[in-house]
Amino acid sequence: MRERVAIVMNEEFLRRLTAALAPFVRRQLDFKILSILRPQRELEKILREMQPVGLVTEWLPGTTEKLLALGIPTVLAVSDYTFPHAVSIDVDDWAVGAEAARAFKQAGLRSLACLGNGTPYSAQRIEGFCKEAGEQVPVHTEEDFRHSQYSEDFLRPGEELLTWLSALPKPVGIFAVHDPLGRFLCSACEQAGLKVPDEVAVIGANNDELVCGLSAPTLSSVAIPWERIGAQVGEAMVRLLAGEGAGTSILLPPGSVVMRHSADYLAVEDPDLRRAMSYFSRRIQEPLTIGGMCQELRMSRRTIERKFGEVYGCSPWEMLCRMRVSRARELLAQTRYPVSMIADLSGFNDPERMAVIFRRVTGRTPSSFRRAQRGS
Repeated sequence: MRERVAIVMNEEFLRRLTAALAPFVRRQLDFKILSILRPQRELEKILREMQPVGLVTEWLPGTTEKLLALGIPTVLAVSDYTFPHAVSIDVDDWAVGAEAARAFKQAGLRSLACLGNGTPYSAQRIEGFCKEAGEQVPVHTEEDFRHSQYSEDFLRPGEELLTWLSALPKPVGIFAVHDPLGRFLCSACEQAGLKVPDEVAVIGANNDELVCGLSAPTLSSVAIPWERIGAQVGEAMVRLLAGEGAGTSILLPPGSVVMRHSADYLAVEDPDLRRAMSYFSRRIQEPLTIGGMCQELRMSRRTIERKFGEVYGCSPWEMLCRMRVSRARELLAQTRYPVSMIADLSGFNDPERMAVIFRRVTGRTPSSFRRAQRGS
């Protein structure tokens, strides 16, 4: 007989976790779904009548504490709070912020800032961003986002935000702690007469295709490993039902930044560097040479190498290698493509060559990076 497990969460979280939870149905788990947005008393009444052996839920202040008080073995996704009879699973939010900061630094941006929403994970992501940036950066907080639904898009930027944006040194890279806030920021820039990404480069977090694709311009974002989180949720529930793992917390590393138009490598002052970075970005899969690029773009190789050293701290060739490694990291984390295909798609064209450069840039091999991302 299947063991009944209640899933109490909003549809956005459920949609992200479903694919990874599906295999656990074959392992005799019977998932019953409830919206966490139901009235609290109604939720508690249904759960008492259902009598599930386990509960999968998200963190919603004022609601989750009361669900935990029911004493059902619980997996919390995504949360890093620890409770005696629960397993908490979350992305490492400090590392999410660090990924965004690394992407801005790679693009040569010296002016950085953060837009938060006042939640605990917002503070963690901003802390990770500042640590990677090596400095405290200007932060503005939009409290209204704590009370709106995830996919909603109707809030208007206030004068305080517009004044803050206008005062930041340009060009500036701004990390918005989640994708709806990033979409909101792009709209605010338009209202303030600021061009994205030329004056303001924007990176969000979650890499939600719905939100990023409907943003104008399309939103760059730190990828969250939802498939891995879902698989960990299922495994944690199996362990809990076997009497193991209660009171633990699991943090998973994020993926890299998925670059879209809001932060594509164009937000740098020097026009020659913008042209070179755009050239690399458009043709990253092709067999490029720096001499060929300089000839095609009609620029001096000596001049462009000097500018890369001054702004990025590396040669044009090293920058191209970093961009290809970033692309390879994304494919290793988000797909099951063989390494040989990833080498082609990221422009290395040879797995051994990719392995050498990947290890030089990241300190690990492509296969060990993929194992770490998948938790095996």
